[in-house]
Amino acid sequence: MADSDVKAKLEAKKKRLEELKKARLSRNKQPAPAAVQEVPVTQHISVDSLISDIPDPRAANNANSPVNDNKEAAGAVSPQPNAVPVNNNNVRYRLPKLSKGKVKNVDIQPAEHIEYPKCTQTEESHLQQLIKEQEERLRKEEEEKKKKEEELEKENDTAIDDNKEKEEEEVVLQELSDEQKQQIMASQDFRSFFDSASRIVEKALCEEIDVGFLYSGEGLLESGDNADELLRLNRVFEDERWTRNRSVTSFDVNSKYPELVLVSYNNNEEAPNEPEGVVLVWNKKFSKTSPEYIFHCQSSVMSACFARFQPHLILGGTYSGQIVAWDMRAGKRTPIQRSPLSASAHTHPVYCLQVVGTQNAHNLISIATDGKLCSWSLDMLSQPQDTLELQQKTKTVAVTTMSFALGEVNSFLVGSEEGTLYSSSRHGNKAGINEAFEGHHGPVTGLDYNKAVGQGDFSHLFISSSTDWTIKLWNNKLSKPLYSFENANDYLFDVKWSPIHPAVFASADAMGKVDIWNINTDTEVPVVSLQTNTRTALNRLQWSNNGREIHIGDCDGKVYVYELKEKLAM
Repeated sequence: MADSDVKAKLEAKKKRLEELKKARLSRNKQPAPAAVQEVPVTQHISVDSLISDIPDPRAANNANSPVNDNKEAAGAVSPQPNAVPVNNNNVRYRLPKLSKGKVKNVDIQPAEHIEYPKCTQTEESHLQQLIKEQEERLRKEEEEKKKKEEELEKENDTAIDDNKEKEEEEVVLQELSDEQKQQIMASQDFRSFFDSASRIVEKALCEEIDVGFLYSGEGLLESGDNADELLRLNRVFEDERWTRNRSVTSFDVNSKYPELVLVSYNNNEEAPNEPEGVVLVWNKKFSKTSPEYIFHCQSSVMSACFARFQPHLILGGTYSGQIVAWDMRAGKRTPIQRSPLSASAHTHPVYCLQVVGTQNAHNLISIATDGKLCSWSLDMLSQPQDTLELQQKTKTVAVTTMSFALGEVNSFLVGSEEGTLYSSSRHGNKAGINEAFEGHHGPVTGLDYNKAVGQGDFSHLFISSSTDWTIKLWNNKLSKPLYSFENANDYLFDVKWSPIHPAVFASADAMGKVDIWNINTDTEVPVVSLQTNTRTALNRLQWSNNGREIHIGDCDGKVYVYELKEKLAM
């Protein structure tokens, strides 16, 4: 820098110092300002004027220079008397005198922020090089791992192919021995598979409908079309092995699957090696001639029914007195439960069996020919929950048939071998035999309460059949019959009310004749009378749930399914 420029700047500073000195002196002469005075917003002062009061160190360093001499010659300000001397290169500095002043606003421009890219400042760091090296090493490891996995897969595929070829060769070459074949055929898995598969195949051979329908699933089926005749034969169920030379002893229709009909049979005297008691479940939906399910036990089954609230369960009363239970889901033909042959249960033939109650509280009621009534829980047949002896004046009642009114669980009717009907109760002060209904002159073979639901209440009416060739209509409030139907020419073995028409009932006799009566139309002769071709005695009959079909069983093991015309059934 030229000396002239330095001198010019020093001269300017001297002038400025003189001005400041004069201004300070003038302020000292003025009175003290108020405690706080407002400073006008528009008053500004530059940064240079504020720092001008600070001594310049360069002036001290250049005290002996010509510039300094010139400065002193130009009239530099002499130090104040109260200034503190400071020895620094023989230069004395003075401290400015502090005094009150006005507050000033200062505007300072923000510093300019300049950014530079990293690449322009430094080279690639060592850390980045390490990261790249690590990534490269991991990539190579992954490639090697993939190569190894591909090689292992190829080896495994080759080994699997070799094993398959070996297995195929072994399968082709292997032949089961007779003993192995017998073991497979005797296994439970094979028998279950064969049993279910044979049913489907048998249906497929006879029908053109959904043969894969399983009765363990949901859904109900509709009944068949209406017939043109008043009473038309639809089906005949029989089986060469299981029904030949056996008598039908009881019927029941499944409440959930109305196409399933349960039929029980007694023993076959010509086949002593076959089970004495047999229960078959026939399917009316399909045209196949074999039963849907086959169950058997060691004693003749005298009565059987579906469990009302468990349609997969079948209950049976035997000639020996045992109560047995089968399950359609179990895949076995023998009972899953049996009652004991002891004095605590039945020891005489059980002809009466029925489930009464509600979905949440129901029991199985059984009565044997010795007059003993037992109440059972379906979950436990090892011991009856309750027992009751049916006696009339210390005389045991030999019960042959039983009937509960619709929705009734306590009061019921029984028919006896001597021809008398009795009203009875299970509980209460009048538990046992209450009232006798005399009218028949032979054993009572059939008894049924009127269960039709309609505009009127006919639940007090019941009918009975007997070997005295008569059917009698009763009112449970009267001890004598209301009417006697005497059109039969032989023993009458069963009688049942229609489930939908309160004036219609059916009867079956020993001559192989079935009669359909409508007491609103005629009480002297039946509206329909049909003679079977074989003229074999008809033992039992059962209406379908919808009242459009009637099932009849004979003493040769055949089951006839007849369809009623709508105007006859309704």
